[in-house]
Amino acid sequence: MKLWRKPLDADTVKVPRGRIYIIKDQCKGCGFCVQYCPRNVLELSQEFNKKGYHPPVAAREEDCVSCGLCELICPEFAIYAELVEEEKQKDSQETQKAEV
Repeated sequence: MKLWRKPLDADTVKVPRGRIYIIKDQCKGCGFCVQYCPRNVLELSQEFNKKGYHPPVAAREEDCVSCGLCELICPEFAIYAELVEEEKQKDSQETQKAEV
């Protein structure tokens, strides 16, 4: 989203990043996650799963903000997202504590 001006707290706010995991054989290819993703991260793949459906693929995973909408809307519970940025922060904090 392009803003017409820079927010005052833009330097202090970090955009969360997520990693998407898809259980391909559990997916029935409904496309709800693809259609309702607010950042257009997902696309339907050309390959088939064991059931004969086209599962989604994270085409633009770097745009994922881990909003969790794909998890909520999936009727088969075949997709989930995890925060990536928090894991890196925790690891860096643990290494800093170990050095002290």
